[in-house]
Amino acid sequence: MTDPDFQAISDYQPKDGEEFMNSNQVEHFRSKLLAWRDQLLDGVESTKHHIQEDSAKVADINDRATLEEEFALELRTRDRERKLISKIDKTLHLIELGDYGYCKTCGTEISLVRLEARPTADECIDCKTIAEKKEV
Repeated sequence: MTDPDFQAISDYQPKDGEEFMNSNQVEHFRSKLLAWRDQLLDGVESTKHHIQEDSAKVADINDRATLEEEFALELRTRDRERKLISKIDKTLHLIELGDYGYCKTCGTEISLVRLEARPTADECIDCKTIAEKKEV
């Protein structure tokens, strides 16, 4: 699966006293999300080509079983990434609406540090912690 600390190419650095989710921040996160999404989509194409090219090459039944297991693992990974692409698309929609960076539960600002670490975060750390404790 793709590294959650994926870094988009950007020169943006937040400044002290800067307005939250100003145009520079919004554009920074938009470009970060788009780059991450593109990287995931490239992985989908890579998997598709890998499976198409390698599936016909194996004659030995044991090698075939190993290859099929490898394909199954790769497809499970791609399924998780498909869900992540959906979450990225949802986050990009929040940017369009002007709601990005604010907790969906309490409405407070999600820290820039949290958004850098997890650009698809839609809850502040306090609300996310409470939600996770309720799940247990």
